[in-house]
Amino acid sequence: MNKFKAMTTFVCIADRGSLSAAADAMGASLPTVVRVLAALEADLGVRLFNRTTRHIALTTEGQGYLESCRNLLAAVEEAEQALRNEAGEPAGRLTITAPVLFGQMHVAPAVIDFVRRHDKVRCGLILADRMINLHEERVDVGVRIGPLEDSTLIAHQVGKVRRMVVASPDYLADRLPTHPRHLLDANCIDFSGAGHPWWSFEENGRGFAVPVTGNLEFNQVAPAIDACVAGIGFGMFLSYQVANHVTEGRLRIVLAEFEPPPRPVSVIHPHARPLPARTRAFVDWITAALRAKLGAAWDYASA
Repeated sequence: MNKFKAMTTFVCIADRGSLSAAADAMGASLPTVVRVLAALEADLGVRLFNRTTRHIALTTEGQGYLESCRNLLAAVEEAEQALRNEAGEPAGRLTITAPVLFGQMHVAPAVIDFVRRHDKVRCGLILADRMINLHEERVDVGVRIGPLEDSTLIAHQVGKVRRMVVASPDYLADRLPTHPRHLLDANCIDFSGAGHPWWSFEENGRGFAVPVTGNLEFNQVAPAIDACVAGIGFGMFLSYQVANHVTEGRLRIVLAEFEPPPRPVSVIHPHARPLPARTRAFVDWITAALRAKLGAAWDYASA
């Protein structure tokens, strides 16, 4: 018995819902499909379908075997596609999304380098701080900061970022906090636009939040960082957002021992087998680029 052919036939029967429909789809005779299924069930020693004259339905064993067959057949197809892709150059439309500032700083330069290398690929980059649904909005690859909840996505973690409190050296000259509660009486800059934000911290393994106030709020992070550099007050940002300012001494990190756990940064894409050559090539490209970038940022942030 050709096990690969038998598994393909079994999956086709399950997908089509009947033996005759599977025979039509495969261009085979009905007796042939019946014989292949019977031989497969005999070889496995279980019944895969409950059959009547009018109805066919998967058994419990058939349901479990169907998932295994799908995975195995997909893996074979993926391997064959990978070999074909080796000889072909990535081409076609590719849509990517990332958070605004992170995308400007790290993703856009990688996209530019990618299309310079693969000029047959047409890339569209969507920068947005909202949670974009890759399936619904037909996005091929995303970069996401924070925990992932959608189990239908494939994720490649490329690094981590910290959420940290910073201020300018001048502002800290006479007000260096040693505990988050000291921020209650300080000027804290908000970039959420929510008004009276709460900043999250952790002490002795337990999380807590501090309500902060200030005389400036923005709906974008860049001007909030500028205000901190100008000495207006404290700000809470992700480490990549203020990396250059900290490295060059314009901002200093405070309360590092009270920071919440770092957030993962992941390259994500829908679960699809096989991936188009352009998607596979870009995922490899952006994953390597961001690991290099965030590795350097993480070293700086830990110093």
